[in-house]
Amino acid sequence: MTIRRLLIANRGEIAVRIIRAAQELGIHTIQVFSDADANSLAVKLADEAVNIGGAQASKSYLNVSAIIEAAKSTKADAVHPGYGFFSENADFADAVVAAGMIFVGPSGDTIRLMGDKVSARQVAEKAGVPTVPGSDGRIENIEEARAVADKTGFPVMIKAAAGGGGRGIRIVADMAEFEHQAPQAKAEAEAAFGDGGLYIEKVIESARHIEVQVLGDGENVIHCYERECSLQRRRQKVWEEAPAAVLPANVRDKLCQAAVALAVSVNYKGAGTVEFLYDDMTQDFHFIEMNTRIQVEHPVSELICGIDLVREMIRIAGGEPLRYAQQDIVPRGHAIEVRINAEDPAKDFMPFPGVVSELIAPGGPGVRFDTMLYAGYAIPPFYDSLLGKLIVWDEDRNGAIIRLQRALNELKTEGVKTTKSLFIALAADEDVRNARFDTRWLEGWLEKNKAKLGE
Repeated sequence: MTIRRLLIANRGEIAVRIIRAAQELGIHTIQVFSDADANSLAVKLADEAVNIGGAQASKSYLNVSAIIEAAKSTKADAVHPGYGFFSENADFADAVVAAGMIFVGPSGDTIRLMGDKVSARQVAEKAGVPTVPGSDGRIENIEEARAVADKTGFPVMIKAAAGGGGRGIRIVADMAEFEHQAPQAKAEAEAAFGDGGLYIEKVIESARHIEVQVLGDGENVIHCYERECSLQRRRQKVWEEAPAAVLPANVRDKLCQAAVALAVSVNYKGAGTVEFLYDDMTQDFHFIEMNTRIQVEHPVSELICGIDLVREMIRIAGGEPLRYAQQDIVPRGHAIEVRINAEDPAKDFMPFPGVVSELIAPGGPGVRFDTMLYAGYAIPPFYDSLLGKLIVWDEDRNGAIIRLQRALNELKTEGVKTTKSLFIALAADEDVRNARFDTRWLEGWLEKNKAKLGE
């Protein structure tokens, strides 16, 4: 079925990104919006827009019936969920299909299978993909936890089976701490995901976060190489790059092949990401989860591989076969993305909604700014603080960092505080410039460098 009318069930910069990709394919775009987003850039750029409810996400972007009704009333034949909100909600995907429309992404069954961290781990093991030592399934009681911990050794990580985005995670050093933290983790998981299921994994010390971009049509799967996402604050990524500077060629091949094997095993359809922890001392990697959606950091993969991933996932959803073979994907150069959030780094990253009185977007060779901003835009306080992503490309990593510094200095967002100062400081740091970091590095750096973060 060819997609002619696409409804975007999201907001912000990813909605703008989807609108642009769809319009290049000659598709009529329909943007849903809340009361707070009536003047958003996505609404201004879409061919059509429809209000779906109040400012709170629960009354609009997380209201299944309102979105489905909007899609029906505007005669949409497909729905793109973007990332966040309903992008990894199997019931929503099923509801879209039940209403006679195409869900731009994998099937509800695939989302359900890979969205549960325990079943995803079992799928990975069956596909021959290395996993982190830990529980084989959900932990039902302390006795089971003790048996697993005795086998793996402490410290261990308590994780929500249905978790994502770093939520529902506790690191514990011994069994006494485990017995104290597990009930809290269960309650947090229940509140955040509607599922209190837990499992445990061994903590891999000094691990890097490496992920592989995959693209499949339900039969064939290719990879677009890997990204390094180790620079994280409170387990939220802030700086991503491709390729990973630390991977030897033979490890890169094994890592990417493992991601493809996993995606093939579930007949994956659309764009997705397979995430791993990597120990650069031992060169071992371990599967941690699969994200069954387009990710915030997808542009760095696009820039090194020369593929528009959003456009391709729309084509695939419309019934087209995968247009690329693996040998067509030849990475070139180095790309870095930093997340520009409406937060004040000098005040512990306090959210900073407000009016953008002036915007100067960076440009020039190898610079891309994916954003929802325009001069005069009032940033609403109801949603995620991400304003845009500054992405740069150059022939090598050092050149990309230099270009990032230039682009950051060009960027002006008068009227609001942003995380720009964080990235100016990071780009000048010798450890960052030499890729000497892991997933815990940034937290320690922030403690020592608070004075550098004032804009």
